[in-house]
Amino acid sequence: MSEKNNIVPLGFSLESSVFICGALVMIYEITGSRIVAPYLGTSTYIWTSLIGVILGALSLGYWIGGRAADKNPSIRILASAIFTAGGLVSLTILSKDVLLQLISSTPIGTEFKSILAAVLIFAPASVALGFVIPYASKLRVVSLDMTGRTVGRLYALSTIGSIVGTFLAGFVLIPFVGSVRTLYLIAASLFLVSFLLAGLSFTRVKSAFLLIFVIGIASGEAITLSLSRANNLFDVDTEYSRIRVFDTTYPVNGRKIKALSTDPATLQSASYLDSEELVLAYTRFYHLAHFYSPEMKKVLMIGGAGYSFPKEFLREYPKAEMDVVEIDPGMTAIAKEHFGLREDPRLQIFHEDGRVFLNNAPRRTYDVIMMDAFGSLFTVPFQLTTVEAVRHVHGVLKDDGVVIFNIGSAVSGDSSQFLKAVLATYRQVFPAVHIYKVDMNADNERLQNLMIVAVKKLETEPVFEIEQKNASLLAHRYSDPINIDRPVITDDLAPVERYLSIAHAAASNK
Repeated sequence: MSEKNNIVPLGFSLESSVFICGALVMIYEITGSRIVAPYLGTSTYIWTSLIGVILGALSLGYWIGGRAADKNPSIRILASAIFTAGGLVSLTILSKDVLLQLISSTPIGTEFKSILAAVLIFAPASVALGFVIPYASKLRVVSLDMTGRTVGRLYALSTIGSIVGTFLAGFVLIPFVGSVRTLYLIAASLFLVSFLLAGLSFTRVKSAFLLIFVIGIASGEAITLSLSRANNLFDVDTEYSRIRVFDTTYPVNGRKIKALSTDPATLQSASYLDSEELVLAYTRFYHLAHFYSPEMKKVLMIGGAGYSFPKEFLREYPKAEMDVVEIDPGMTAIAKEHFGLREDPRLQIFHEDGRVFLNNAPRRTYDVIMMDAFGSLFTVPFQLTTVEAVRHVHGVLKDDGVVIFNIGSAVSGDSSQFLKAVLATYRQVFPAVHIYKVDMNADNERLQNLMIVAVKKLETEPVFEIEQKNASLLAHRYSDPINIDRPVITDDLAPVERYLSIAHAAASNK
């Protein structure tokens, strides 16, 4: 038997290393989506880019590891590759915020930003992790007769590790440890595995990686502490989002607010520190319900976030009840802790996907349905925009019911494709669909908040005689014709994120 095919087996330590590295790959990938979220959002583009780029990086690592193993199989080289992976994760910790800030300001589409982020931030460590399996397989082979069995066992261990890492990341680490501190654990685990394989040995490169690791943690914790003290920052990962709650000044009027955000460009909720009045202009337009359905008794709101309007609704309409569907229990907990949400017998909260709720809700139950569900960067969850979803909305409304739907789009130009698709879809189901511009002075080609009002009866019009503080909202109705040249959105084809990516790219180039 030749020397190359008679490598001394390393037993459990080698196989456990393969298992652990397999788990850490998936933890790194899943955590990556939360690291990117505050800068680029959480769209399908983010997941597509992370998965595609990391798979490509792993493939490159497999190729490099296989070639290296044939030339010089050594446990110390494998340990060094694993240590290097830890060092590159440490580099992610140190550089992620600067790189993501630069990428987010680049005037290109979201899909290209997400690919660039994945390549620069997550690909290098993934290449090093891909090195592990082929190299470990070479070290573990004792006889050519057992090559298939050995390689199969190691790949199985790596895959089982990936499964364990997937559940560990989603069910434990992200919700209980947090995304940034999970990166600390990934890097530390890789360093530890390297030491267990080959013992303690320090080179200049290893010392540099350890220094980067320490500086990355120190700077990250210092920035978090500084922001927490300066802006009362609360940064948490829930089951569905990375959420930041902080104190800031509202640029519209200079007043102090507490804000909630899940992406870099928009506020999902806000409340004044000294008042209960609504902060975000678009939320006031849900009072259009009072004009279209003055006798409303039962209202459904899909999307809770900080529960700004549900609280306002309970104050303003004491004879009406509201059901709120909020997919994220963590969001509701934050609303109770930071935004003054209180238990109320007229408010019932369902922690469920809005589309699933609509699919199962009793027919002709609600006078008004308010839609305020957003993913990130103005992206509405696609399953709530399709014609199938709109039919469920129609069925759940009473015979004279109204739906009020907040979207982000332009009225005209390249950035208006989402609005046109929404209008095409709603007009398939509802006899009358109206548009309200939240900011009447906004350029029609600018990405902005628009309120869509759809009614089940053609003759339903707002009651102008109602006198109250929100009567001026009716003047925001947009009546100019819009050329509907986008197809109806369906469950099968819902390019919502593509429409919004085009709009963001157009906004960045202006």
